[in-house]
Amino acid sequence: MATTHYSLLLFTISLLFLQSLCIQTNQSTFISLIKQSLSGPFMSSWALPCSGDTCFCTFPGIGCDDNGIVFKLDLSSRSLAGEFPPGICSYLPKLRVLRLDHNDIRSGFPVDVLNCSFLEVLNMSCSGLTGTLPDFSPLQSLRSLDLSNNFFSGDFPLSITNLTNIEAINFNQNPGFRFWKLPEDITRLTKLKLLILSTSSMRGDIPPWVGNMTSLTDLELSGNLLTGSIPATLGKLHNLQFLEIYYNRLTGVIPEELGNLTKLIDIDLSGNELSGQIPEKLCELPELEVLQAYSNKLTGGIPQVLCNSTTLTILSIYRNSLSGQVPPELGKYSGLVVLELSENQFSGELPAETCAGGQLLYFLALGNFFSGSLPESLGYCRSLIRFRVNDNQLRGSVPESIFSLPHVSIIDLSFNLLQGSIPKSIAGAKNLSGLFLQNNQISGSLPIQISWASGLVKIDLSNNMLSGPIPAEISSLSKLNQLSLQGNMLDSPIPPSLSSLKSLNVLNLSNNLLTGEIPESLCDLLPNSLDFSNNRLSGPVPIPLLKEGLIESVSGNPSLCVPIHLNLTDHLLPLCPQPSLRKRLNNIWVIGLSIMLSMFGILLLAKRWIHKRNQEEEQDGISSSSSFSYDVTSFHKLSFDQHEIVEALIDKNIVGHGGSGTVYKIELSNGERVAVKKLWSRKVKDGSSDHLSFDRELRSEVETLGSIRHKNIVKLYCCFSSLDSNLLVYEYMPNGNLWDALHNEWSFLDWPARHRIALGIAQGLAYLHHDLLFPIVHRDIKTSNILLDASFEPKVADFGIAKVLQARDHDHDSTTTVIAGTYGYLAPEYAYTFKATTKCDVYSFGVVLMELITGKKPNEPEFGENRDIIRWVSSKIASREGETEVLDKRLSWSPFKDEMIQVLRIALRCTCSSPGLRPSMNEVVQLLIEADPFKSDSINSPSSKFKAKNPT
Repeated sequence: MATTHYSLLLFTISLLFLQSLCIQTNQSTFISLIKQSLSGPFMSSWALPCSGDTCFCTFPGIGCDDNGIVFKLDLSSRSLAGEFPPGICSYLPKLRVLRLDHNDIRSGFPVDVLNCSFLEVLNMSCSGLTGTLPDFSPLQSLRSLDLSNNFFSGDFPLSITNLTNIEAINFNQNPGFRFWKLPEDITRLTKLKLLILSTSSMRGDIPPWVGNMTSLTDLELSGNLLTGSIPATLGKLHNLQFLEIYYNRLTGVIPEELGNLTKLIDIDLSGNELSGQIPEKLCELPELEVLQAYSNKLTGGIPQVLCNSTTLTILSIYRNSLSGQVPPELGKYSGLVVLELSENQFSGELPAETCAGGQLLYFLALGNFFSGSLPESLGYCRSLIRFRVNDNQLRGSVPESIFSLPHVSIIDLSFNLLQGSIPKSIAGAKNLSGLFLQNNQISGSLPIQISWASGLVKIDLSNNMLSGPIPAEISSLSKLNQLSLQGNMLDSPIPPSLSSLKSLNVLNLSNNLLTGEIPESLCDLLPNSLDFSNNRLSGPVPIPLLKEGLIESVSGNPSLCVPIHLNLTDHLLPLCPQPSLRKRLNNIWVIGLSIMLSMFGILLLAKRWIHKRNQEEEQDGISSSSSFSYDVTSFHKLSFDQHEIVEALIDKNIVGHGGSGTVYKIELSNGERVAVKKLWSRKVKDGSSDHLSFDRELRSEVETLGSIRHKNIVKLYCCFSSLDSNLLVYEYMPNGNLWDALHNEWSFLDWPARHRIALGIAQGLAYLHHDLLFPIVHRDIKTSNILLDASFEPKVADFGIAKVLQARDHDHDSTTTVIAGTYGYLAPEYAYTFKATTKCDVYSFGVVLMELITGKKPNEPEFGENRDIIRWVSSKIASREGETEVLDKRLSWSPFKDEMIQVLRIALRCTCSSPGLRPSMNEVVQLLIEADPFKSDSINSPSSKFKAKNPT
């Protein structure tokens, strides 16, 4: 009997040995398969073949037990690409941990994982996975499932409700699922602590039974289509630390019962339609660090008890209807980092203790009814980055120390009743990019020390009481793109040195007491917005200003004159004094000769027209009786007439066809070239008769382009309209469009050129979004709508579907309900809102940035099915090597890779799926300036401890 038992024991040991040996052999085979299937520099660390049956256990990312059995495979953030090999659990039957996150797995979900009966941790987030998901029920040992930031489609896997041992579920940022509702079966997951289902196409309400999931420590349902009210039963989740339900459509009040969540650290209810007051009990929570409820309909005031908090770091409640006085000691006992009170109805004085902890980065209180003076204490808040208190009723002098804060990026005190002067200490504001003091009572002179704040991009000091000269030293502000000094009492000549501000888009010096002549050199800034009206300027108006049709911009200067006779200006400005008699006689000869040459030219033109009239009729369908019957609307001084344009509309001058018409390149008799877009009008019924009218897109383009001037927006010279057709005459762009420059084999742009193009586009869009009375949303930003002039300066074109937003505040995301745009560039929110905002332009610009960085088109076969450039890039950026991998291979030699990666990160911010997380175009301009490939030094700023979703 003992012999039998002994034999059986030996047999069992032998069997286990053989089984272990077989497993080890299989494991080695699978390790080899992984190395063959996935590519990336990391794979070189797996030196195969290696000596010994379990030598692979020493490889990075592989974990083995004492018997050499693999229980962990962790390849997260290794910049790997390829298809994961099948059969994983046949080769690694004891696998408990599988992490493939932050790689580029070019296939769907690896269904063989379902056979891993011991699997406890599965993380495949940010892996570029597509397709549908399987039934997860077989994975009964699973404790953590993370499939966030992928591109799954089809039905949401409700089978997760069968995973009774699960503790963490994360499906964040998977917007491709079909609409679904949270099933009550999920309450069976009694061990569940973390439930993240943000941006996963969930709809319906938040069911009251969620309050029964008392093990939850983190509940995130943001960015969905949830409706109804917040159930009071959430107050039963006594272990909850994080509650994020922002960007939904929730209504009703904030339940008082949320004040029972004594372990709560972070609550975000923003971007809903919540009403009522902020519960006092919620503000008493002992561990609360973050309270965000912006963009709702909340009323009442800030509970006084919030001042007692020793943990609060972020309070973001802007864009509500809150009122009353802000408790003066708010932030006194906690290290407050962000205070956002903007766009409410607060009154009284600004809180003075907010920077007591010395950590405040954002103080934003614009658009309220605050009165009194600016707290002196804020001038000593050296951590401050953004300070905006504009559109209030503040009085008194501005503390000098505010102007010299070392890290501050934006100071906006505009539209108040503030007094005092701009101190010389502004020289210390080395990180200042925007100074906005317009519509106050600021007096004194403009100190030359302002030119030492070398980061300045925008200066608006308009409608104050400034006097004295305009410092010539301002010309050293190389990044400046806006200088608005109108409505003051400045009384010097205009410094010619301003012409060296090559980035300047807006120069407004109107309504001052400026004297002397308009410097000819300022014409170098054309075609940007220039305004010198209503001053005491004298002498001749530079001819380029007249050619640009800027006569209104020099009006109100009685001593100005025009050097040449122009009918357009006769009623506004006189001719300049005539020269001496001898010079006049010489001029007579010149004029006579000019008349003779003109007559000769007219005869030739008439002969040419008669000769080509029939050909013109055949080619263009325009009859002789209507060839020249165009109504002309001009926006600049023209050097041609309709006859010359119409005659040149022949086949040999066609350079392109589009959905809206035909484009011609025309060389004028004066040697200049223009581009003409010819559109046929559409018939519309008018009573009993038919008539032809402006196409809506044409009218939009004319109204939009005719009213704006910017060096990065294509110039519309004029519009010719007739009963048969409409012609738009533009400046000609000899280097075509950016699409061809990037994607044609015959062209190549180095990185400095691409960066310059990106910055120019951004400046043009920032002008449209922020520098006009009413913002303009382009709605079709793409590389084919970016034209390049002779020096490859970019110009935004094709405003056929642009929309002017009748919004009070340029920073608002006003909307329009017309669907527009181009596939590959459309912001994802179109899928469920059908609304275009300025943030839609930001998204499209982010796609353009990715084209510039990668050299790839928005949609390429190599990206895989249902994937675009954004998803492709996102799957490769987990590590620095991954970021480098997406850079255009034609730029592999470039010494500017760090700067390219900087711009890549800007592109990723611009293309965030949530609009509120995207920067404004003003911010994008600043970020691109900081990524200048030839920048010699970096701007140091304090590191942020938070990521604001939508800072004002």
